[in-house]
Amino acid sequence: MDLSQRYKEICSRINTAAEKAGRDPSEIKLVAVSKTHPIETLNQALESGIAVFGENKVQEGLEKIAQIGHEKAEWHLIGHLQKNKARKAIKNFDVIHTLDSLKLAKRLERICEEEEREVSVLVQVDIAREERKSGIVESELPELADYLASCKQLKFNGLMIIPPYLPDAEKLRPYFGKLRSLRDKMNDRNAFRTNPGELSMGMSHDFEVAIEEGATIVRVGTAIFGERASYG
Repeated sequence: MDLSQRYKEICSRINTAAEKAGRDPSEIKLVAVSKTHPIETLNQALESGIAVFGENKVQEGLEKIAQIGHEKAEWHLIGHLQKNKARKAIKNFDVIHTLDSLKLAKRLERICEEEEREVSVLVQVDIAREERKSGIVESELPELADYLASCKQLKFNGLMIIPPYLPDAEKLRPYFGKLRSLRDKMNDRNAFRTNPGELSMGMSHDFEVAIEEGATIVRVGTAIFGERASYG
């Protein structure tokens, strides 16, 4: 299958998973993870109807954003955000999925004020406590949420998770369910700017399970674009 066919198949699978869970498929946003793929491939994606791209690295994303712009596409940063790339991320991305500390939140809010820009952020939660993955631990989430509630420029719109990689996607349900439970508890406190708060969870091999567990944003790369290319 070519890119357009793969995209249509993913959309069909999203619809099926949503209907299986008794959900409206329109509640679910597909972020096409375009990291490592060249601009030519992104242009093909645009022609196929894809309008939301996810990038892992700020610099690679900036090069693509400069060529495609914001009128044709929405840009999500889904990789770890280093503090020295914070200003570039704020100036160029529409949504940041990987806010993971109070310190970073304060930096982003200050930069947003200086740049006179509002940016949607999701907090990445480290439920599995994996050493090599970023994310805030659950015990520190309330303090961060309280700070975000006071922000004028940062729009706290939900939670995000990158669970452990397990070949059997069914075994990831506890992680997705835990994030949904955290979101629901925070929603009861009116923590989010959007109601009930986004859940960014689910990738190429597990997005259907994530949707059944409540995902509102799925991040799908390989199943749309094929194996990663070498960018640059």
